[in-house]
Amino acid sequence: MTIQANQANQAGQQGIASNTVDEFLVTPESEVTPLLSVVMPTLNEEKGIVECIDRIKTAITELRVPTEIIVSDSSTDATPQLARERGATVVTPDEPGYGYAYRYAFDKARGEYIAMGDADTTYDFEMIPQLLEPVQNGDADICMGSRLEGEIRDGSMPPLHKYVGNPLLTRFLNTFYGAGVSDAHSGFRVFTKDALETLELKTTGMEFASEMIMEAGANDLTIEEVPIVYHEREGEETLDSFSDGWRHVRFMLVNAPDYLFSYPALLLVSVGAVLMSLSIARLSIGGVNFGIQTMVGGSLLTIVGYQVWTLALFSSIAANPINKPEGVLVGMIREQFQLEHGASIGILATAVGVLYLGSVFTQWLLAGEAALPSATATLLASTVVVLGIQTVFGSFFMSMLADSS
Repeated sequence: MTIQANQANQAGQQGIASNTVDEFLVTPESEVTPLLSVVMPTLNEEKGIVECIDRIKTAITELRVPTEIIVSDSSTDATPQLARERGATVVTPDEPGYGYAYRYAFDKARGEYIAMGDADTTYDFEMIPQLLEPVQNGDADICMGSRLEGEIRDGSMPPLHKYVGNPLLTRFLNTFYGAGVSDAHSGFRVFTKDALETLELKTTGMEFASEMIMEAGANDLTIEEVPIVYHEREGEETLDSFSDGWRHVRFMLVNAPDYLFSYPALLLVSVGAVLMSLSIARLSIGGVNFGIQTMVGGSLLTIVGYQVWTLALFSSIAANPINKPEGVLVGMIREQFQLEHGASIGILATAVGVLYLGSVFTQWLLAGEAALPSATATLLASTVVVLGIQTVFGSFFMSMLADSS
């Protein structure tokens, strides 16, 4: 049901004539089904909770639709009491964590639309109508308030977050997951209940903000942004710049195995193969002579790259990342892999390399233990042996992972 239709329905069928917020605020005792649920997690936010609820009430007055305010509280101060006194529904999560507080409250939310934001006065909840409009009109599944496209008030965000942390994390998220947003870690968002139900949200900490956008991108949900004003917070800061920032980066990487494994592996193997080829050909480019030293480097890069690439294979079987590996070779092997095929290829490669090394060793003995016939070719054969052995044991490991998944 649209907001406009709901307003007409409420006015016509229930005889609502007053424009006061009390007519539309759905309290815990009310039997009215809310159209909008506003969710805030709180941890000792007694200095800011009243102002946040007052801002939400201003938005409710403008929207004129039944709205519930849900405070997901883990406080030891007066936060829950202050919230209840102002008509909010207070729920207490049974586990700790910023993300879990949201997930717990989302399960309690009854609205067709859900708004979320922190209860520290940094977000201007009076702008809920602006964020709700594109979602309600069907132009977006999620609408976010962009601080970086709006106004960041003095003292509201440390320079490290404003100029480095948030832009960098947003760039990572856009690159890895195609989110296409300007401020990926803004916590002020509005979305439909249907959109929420498509997201497989599992995290419990600060990385929850990233997970929502990553899941939205993986599920092809439409995200719009509205510039907002970001205010200075009331109360004690609970965000740890480096540990919480690292949690975001770690979560993004482990859920994007192509960027974590496949692409670095491709780069390593490519550089290694080029170095070995130039070394075998004994070329000289720009005064650089390619010989035994570069052959060793190329061999090491190729072996390491192949090992990293096998990790992409293993992760595609053992894990369920949000952004699954999309490489053609990884996908083909994952879908058609059989232990016997992988082990046979590995054994064949190992045998070829061992045979060549054996012939070299024989020539060396017959020549009276003189210098090796070709050091670069010997290194190439040794590299093939190592890759073959890795393939054999990797095939058995993949089979074990597949059987246990």
